[in-house]
Amino acid sequence: MIVTVGTVEFRSVLEAIRRIIKRTRGSYIEAAAVDIDLERKMVLVKQAGEEMAWVPYDRLVVGVGAQSITHGATGLEFCHKLKTINDARSIRQHIMANFEKAVRPTTSSEEKQRLLTFVVCGGGPTGCEFAAELYDFLTEDLKHYFPKAVQEMVKVVIVQSQDHILNMMDSVISEFAEREFARHNMTVITNSRVQSIDETALKYSTKHLDGSVTEHEIPQGFVLWSTGLSLAPFTKLLCDKLPNAQKNRHAITVDEHLRVKGVADGSVYALGDCATVEYPHLLNHITELFDSAHHVGNTEITRAEFRVFVKEAAAKYPNAASHLLTLERDFDSFDTDGNGRISIDEFEHMLEYVDSKLTALPALAQVASQEGVYLGHGLNHLAAMYAADEDTRLKVEASPEARRGVEAHAVRPFMYHHRGTLAYLGRAAAADFGDGRAYRGSNLAAKYLWRSVYWSQQVSLRTRLLLAMDWLKELLFGRDISKF
Repeated sequence: MIVTVGTVEFRSVLEAIRRIIKRTRGSYIEAAAVDIDLERKMVLVKQAGEEMAWVPYDRLVVGVGAQSITHGATGLEFCHKLKTINDARSIRQHIMANFEKAVRPTTSSEEKQRLLTFVVCGGGPTGCEFAAELYDFLTEDLKHYFPKAVQEMVKVVIVQSQDHILNMMDSVISEFAEREFARHNMTVITNSRVQSIDETALKYSTKHLDGSVTEHEIPQGFVLWSTGLSLAPFTKLLCDKLPNAQKNRHAITVDEHLRVKGVADGSVYALGDCATVEYPHLLNHITELFDSAHHVGNTEITRAEFRVFVKEAAAKYPNAASHLLTLERDFDSFDTDGNGRISIDEFEHMLEYVDSKLTALPALAQVASQEGVYLGHGLNHLAAMYAADEDTRLKVEASPEARRGVEAHAVRPFMYHHRGTLAYLGRAAAADFGDGRAYRGSNLAAKYLWRSVYWSQQVSLRTRLLLAMDWLKELLFGRDISKF
């Protein structure tokens, strides 16, 4: 987002893959993966000049990200996406071109109003942060270079399908964000879905509380599409090759070790936005879990037995551990008859509660980062194990099932540790740390809190220094308003 409006330069947030690969003594091929042969363990790649080549693998990690979901809307060719550095450059050029057209004496008032209406489809973190950065750019920089009459025509609109923006965060943050945007005269349209987009207008429908639906049309000079994720071409191809195991329409389903479901020997992994971890449904194991929790001859679980069960279940199901460990504190809530014991019916309600809390991991950079670190350590551990134990290596090579079992035992399951979700809201920032803990700030400190987190997540000292220098230049001279 900060690149699109000239806050930082493109190269300040880019790091060459070869520079990173050099530190690991790896190799790199610049090509697009277009097909995969799971039996022969080969990936077909397409290189520059339309050349094709099969690349063999022993382990394959799929991390190709995702593409924007359309939700049935038409005319997306008139929208901008925000996935690559080229997207950011195109957005920057479009914004400046609209302002230059708006100041021409031959441009009508209606056309100026259209050119300066910026619409963001999607009220998630990406859409809201882009709208906030755009607002900062308009109010802090462009006001010094364009007539006041043009500035007063600028309109920023967010169209959101849910009843609140930032709905994946705590409700207090959603309400805070809406108040901040309203204070900045930014329009937030909720409970609305975009139907179609053309060169000059956007049509959307709004669903009201009484169930009625109304159609609307607004002129637009710029549209950003940021409305969720769907399968990229390669991930769709991979899922199509595993129809019995891959039924998710938005991401590749992986197990607790990030192995792609359906690959017999577990040699294919997936992480980041293109993957979703399949959580265990504890209710499906109710008989097994209940029998393991109480002593033989008892039909109910005592408080002491429940305490032991919670710890053992948390160790067995690490992805559900955080929710399981809270059950001991809530023992009395599940003990509805108040007899100090948990019956099979009360146990069933407890497992339903835990299952309801196990939601898909959010599409955040910190999730992909933790998955990458986990997978790197895991593969290094397996390589060292096989190098030290020749018999085990020969055993797993002969049997895909044995390989999955040995490796599942050797490497602990992936556990995600949520460090909070931070959103920039235009001279304000909000953070959701989970469990009802939230931070909201509408001052300079909040802005630089968000920047400090962004700075810390850079991949190298080089990009951190360049980023700090760009922020210093912005403070001294303002944002760059050139098109390039």
